Amino acid sequence: MNGSRTKAQAGANLPALRHHNAALVLDLLRAAGAEGISRLELAEGTGLTPQAVSKITARLREDGLAAGAGLRPSTGGKPRTVLRLVPDAQFAVGLHLDRDGLTAVLVDLAGRPVAVTRAPLDLGAPADRVLADAADAVRDLCAAEPHKPVLGVGVAVPGPLDHRDGVLRRVTGFPQWDGYPLRAALAERTGLPVVLDKDTNAAALAVALSLDEPRGDFAYLHLGTGLGAGLVLGGEVHRGARTGAGEFGHQTLQLDGPLCGCGGRGCVEALCLAAEARGDRGEAARVLGTGAANLVGLLGIDRVVLGGRTVAADEDAYVRGVRAVIEERAARGGAGAGVRVTVARGGDRPVAEGAAQLVLAPVFGRVGERVGGPGRGVGWGNRAVSEAGSATEVQSGDPMNQVGMSTL
Repeated sequence: MNGSRTKAQAGANLPALRHHNAALVLDLLRAAGAEGISRLELAEGTGLTPQAVSKITARLREDGLAAGAGLRPSTGGKPRTVLRLVPDAQFAVGLHLDRDGLTAVLVDLAGRPVAVTRAPLDLGAPADRVLADAADAVRDLCAAEPHKPVLGVGVAVPGPLDHRDGVLRRVTGFPQWDGYPLRAALAERTGLPVVLDKDTNAAALAVALSLDEPRGDFAYLHLGTGLGAGLVLGGEVHRGARTGAGEFGHQTLQLDGPLCGCGGRGCVEALCLAAEARGDRGEAARVLGTGAANLVGLLGIDRVVLGGRTVAADEDAYVRGVRAVIEERAARGGAGAGVRVTVARGGDRPVAEGAAQLVLAPVFGRVGERVGGPGRGVGWGNRAVSEAGSATEVQSGDPMNQVGMSTL
C-alpha cells in the first residue's frame, strides 16, 4: 500500500499507554494494507520494543483486528511472519446532513465504503423529524453488517457549529438550529457514540487520507447547496479558536451584490450559486476562482481541491475557471504560481466518508489532529488505558475521546 515506511510518533513502553501503543500498531497495519508488515517493522515504526509489539499484536489477533499475512522470504535468518489489519472487524458510520439530502456511508477499518444510502432531507423541518431520518439511516447501515461492531457515528453538517460541544450554531439559512445539541440528541437516538463536525472539515479529512504524495497546505472548497472550505494548514485541520473557520462562502466580493442566506450581500456563495442558476457556469467558476485566489494569497496554500455536487456536474469547467483566475493573479505578481487545482471525485460522498473517518481517527492513535504519519491521516488523541483499566488522557479537550476501542 505504501512502499516506504516513515516512523510513526514514538510509542512508550509503559503499561499506562497500552491503548495508545496498540493504536500506533494498528495505524501501521492499516498503512501496510493487504501486503502486511512484520513485527520488526512495527517495532521500528513505533519505537516500541519487539517484546511490547509481540504482546500487542497477540491481543490484536485475539480480538480479531489483526491476522497473519504469510511469511517474508528469509534473508539469512528465520522467515518473518507478516501481519495485516482485518478491515471488516469493526465499522464506522458517516452521515452528511445537507440542506436537502442525507448521505450515509458504512466504512470498514481501512476506510473503505461497504454500504452507501442517499435520501431526501429537509434541514428546515422540526428537529425531531431530522433526527428520526438520521437515526433510521444509521440503523439501516448497521443492519448491513449485523454481527460486526459499529464504533460510532460521525456527523457532518453545514456550519457554523461548535464541534467540541457538538452543538449547532446559526446554520446559514436555518437559524432555528442555533444552540441545538445535535451530537447528544443523535447519540441518545442511536445508542452509539457520536462526533460532530462541519461538512467541509470532514471532506478535507477524507481528501487528506486519499492523497498519496506529500500534501502540504491545501483548501477543500465544497460547492453544493452552499459553499464552504475545509482548511489543512501546518499539517492540521484548521478550525480556529471558536471552531468556526472555513466560512469561505461568505467573503464579500460585491458590496451591492445579491442578498445571501447569511444576511450579507455579494458573498462568493450567493454570486456563484446565482450564476449557476442562470446557466452561466463559466461565470460561476470564475467567481469561485476569485475566492480561491484570495485564499491562496492570504494563506499561501499550494493546492486547491474542489468538490461537491455542483462541481461534479462539470468538473472540467470548474477546474479550468478556478485555475485560470489563480494563474492570472500569479502572472500579475501575486501569489498562486504552481498552485495545483484538483477535484475530489464523488460529489457529496467525500463528506460522509470523512464523517466516518472522524470516528476512526482515535482508533489509529492520531494525536493532535495532525495530518501525517504512516496512515497519512488526521490524528486525534484518545485515552491511554493502563493494564489495570485506569485511563490517562493523551491529549485533553478532545471530542473524539468519547469514541474508543472497547476491544483493547
